[in-house]
Amino acid sequence: ASLCEDMRGPRRIYAEGTALQRQGQLGLWPPFLGQEAAQIGSAHAIAPDDFIFASYREIAVAYARGVPLPDLMRQWRGAANAGWDPFRHNMAPTQVVIGAQSLHAVGYAMGVQFDGAETAVITYFGDGATSQGDVNESMVFAASFQAPVVFFCQNNHWAISEPVGVQAHVPIGLRAPGFGIPSARIDGNDVLACLAATREALGRARSGNGPSYIEAVTYR
Repeated sequence: ASLCEDMRGPRRIYAEGTALQRQGQLGLWPPFLGQEAAQIGSAHAIAPDDFIFASYREIAVAYARGVPLPDLMRQWRGAANAGWDPFRHNMAPTQVVIGAQSLHAVGYAMGVQFDGAETAVITYFGDGATSQGDVNESMVFAASFQAPVVFFCQNNHWAISEPVGVQAHVPIGLRAPGFGIPSARIDGNDVLACLAATREALGRARSGNGPSYIEAVTYR
């Protein structure tokens, strides 16, 4: 029941944010319609001490993390450099540069590893980001150092303005094993599948078994 309620909230936030952007009250407003199950399911698997590095699209993750509603809009209105205190919610500020948050996540995960803390890190990105050098470089480091990080890709079939088939002729989840990172391809519209896959991957990270990759196939 809580999963369903948490998916309803972001859908309403999306509608309100879209209306505010059309009225000129928000400079930008990232679409995430259709990705609520992937974001809410995975977010419910993240422990309070785990740290999140998300893209600009993970509004539902921030909502599930307890970020106050006004703070979800603050950055898009141009009223703040970051919408929320990252250390209060253990979630880094919104990253607009495509794929850059994956590098931040791996760096943080390596720091956690060096400190000997039982904490996992998760980073979110879209299918288009998998063609960026940042994401590929982050997977090299994650695999080499067996960093406790989970790569969560939401494949909504579109990278800005072109279909995923233009940049990948095989499922993009198959790219991770090439770096030595185990991957799973799940239905991103199945909230329970997203919860279960993320819980397993984060548990693997916390137990010292290195990084994992999840491709959640959703729509936009």
